[in-house]
Amino acid sequence: MMKTYHSIFRKCMVTQRWSRCISHAQMCLLAPPLSSNRNEMVRSQSTGASMDQRPYNRPCYITTPIFYVNASPHIGHLYSAVTADYLHRYKLLRGFNSRFATGTDEHGLKIQQAAEAAGQDPERFCTEVSERFRLLFRSCNISYTDYIRTTELRHRCAVEHFWTVLQSKGLIYKGIYEGWYSTQDESFLTLSQVGDAIDSSGKEIKISLESGHKVEWMEEDNYMFRLSQFQPQLLEWFEGNPRSVQPERFHRIVLQWLQEDLPDLSVSRQRKRLWWGIPVPGDPDQTVYVWLDALVNYLTVVGYPDTHSQWWSSACHVVGKDILKFHAIYWPAFLLAADLPLPQTIYVHSHWTVGGKKMSKSLGNVVDPLDRAQRFTTDGMRYFLLRQGVPDTDCDYDDDKVVKLLNAELTDSLGGLLNRCTATSLNPTQMYPYFCTDFFPSRHTESLEGRATVEDYHMLDCVRALPALVELHYESMYVYKALEAISRCVRQTNGFVQRHAPWKLDRANSRDQKWLNTILHVSLECLRIYGTLLQPIVPEISGKLLSRLGVKQDEMSWAALDFLPKYQGKDCPFEGRPLGPDDGVLFNRLERPNERPNTEKVNSKKHSKVPK
Repeated sequence: MMKTYHSIFRKCMVTQRWSRCISHAQMCLLAPPLSSNRNEMVRSQSTGASMDQRPYNRPCYITTPIFYVNASPHIGHLYSAVTADYLHRYKLLRGFNSRFATGTDEHGLKIQQAAEAAGQDPERFCTEVSERFRLLFRSCNISYTDYIRTTELRHRCAVEHFWTVLQSKGLIYKGIYEGWYSTQDESFLTLSQVGDAIDSSGKEIKISLESGHKVEWMEEDNYMFRLSQFQPQLLEWFEGNPRSVQPERFHRIVLQWLQEDLPDLSVSRQRKRLWWGIPVPGDPDQTVYVWLDALVNYLTVVGYPDTHSQWWSSACHVVGKDILKFHAIYWPAFLLAADLPLPQTIYVHSHWTVGGKKMSKSLGNVVDPLDRAQRFTTDGMRYFLLRQGVPDTDCDYDDDKVVKLLNAELTDSLGGLLNRCTATSLNPTQMYPYFCTDFFPSRHTESLEGRATVEDYHMLDCVRALPALVELHYESMYVYKALEAISRCVRQTNGFVQRHAPWKLDRANSRDQKWLNTILHVSLECLRIYGTLLQPIVPEISGKLLSRLGVKQDEMSWAALDFLPKYQGKDCPFEGRPLGPDDGVLFNRLERPNERPNTEKVNSKKHSKVPK
């Protein structure tokens, strides 16, 4: 077993890749402009190709948790899906061959009880709720490549095979489970995880200290998995792979769990209590434990047990913090037991609250994600969740906060910049303007015509460093930091345009016209970088922006992030190219929730100094 484990350990080592380009990227956004003798270093890092040198066609397999169908989707489910979706789109942008799976978890006692309460057959109940998730994901542009349901035949076959493998190795044995069980969490708990509480009727009950859900004492004959056997291997693996669970806070939590005793895990329930699930192979009186059943879905999607090897070695899971133990303790132990590689990374995010309280039907504070996506647009909701979502800590949802953020950053800042720089009053020919090095020379070149300021050069440094910084944050799931950096650069570019006021230049004067073209060229190059980097977050807005700039589909990849090539003495493929069609405002201004329906709407054009 140890020999097998060390083989898996070597395969699963997480590569440390970041230090050189990221330290520079962070410095560029905080430090003064670079001196001329460092220009070449900046150029070498500006393309964003510094970390994965040859990602093209390398497999990448990204998953959300499969969502429990005991109730309709809420904003937290959408956050998980959008998080995995941006990661998938980002990997495609980088040139990876990426797969992305999501779906629904449809077995277990909680589903069985929910269907009974609704007076429905469980299969029909599951289908109806699963379709609500599918509708939400389609409506919110979630670009999954596979949608898995645990009631599918392909999944049952995968679970049965996986069980047989563990049993053949002597890692599953018949035993008696005595302990606490939370039906709401579908989780077995140790004594230290249980506390006392009073329910709404004043009755003393036992609850899970982690979730607050009621637990019940359970004694039954079932099958046990030798989880305790894998504790030393798990501890060694996680200590040797500090980036295996991100963010770091959750990695520390996993290590803390592994310092405690790990009792063997019950992996079945008596079928007379739980009949809605997959029967244990060879024992029709037992049902496979819902979490073992559910976790195997990640293998089902990639063709386990026949054709999974190409994809499984590149698996990355996106999960909420409430199911971290299942994914970071139970799942790796199951995989080690089956001689399968461990996931490359487990990305963990925290929860969304409303008014500082957990969303619940009883409080009436559940946020309907489909309703909000229709109200604030698909891209608007995607941007808000990823811009405001902090993976380390819970975040509070508020409609007014959505409106303020989207109006400020998408309507006024980004939309206003695009409108200013493509206005017919400044660019009557509607072409990508020409850059004049005489008016914006590189720092080691002296020019009597030069009009660029110190602030302008600092802006260039920041935009050149932006792809590497965004890459760092996209890879580590700190998306809000990436969007914060992009927003900061957008504000700098707006400042650049405002500072030089091209609308005040005399276009009849050839020198002024060249400087005006240069201002617009630099601004459009900045916009091209922002639009390219934002594609995983707001695909529709980014597509509209890049199309307006005349950028072709094959010029929207990460490899095309060569910022301002004319400044570097290279040819620019966009110079002199016609701009794309004007499809109107980039992002329409939203009304505040408390505004009257007939309140006058203002779009980004009203905030431009340059009317069309």
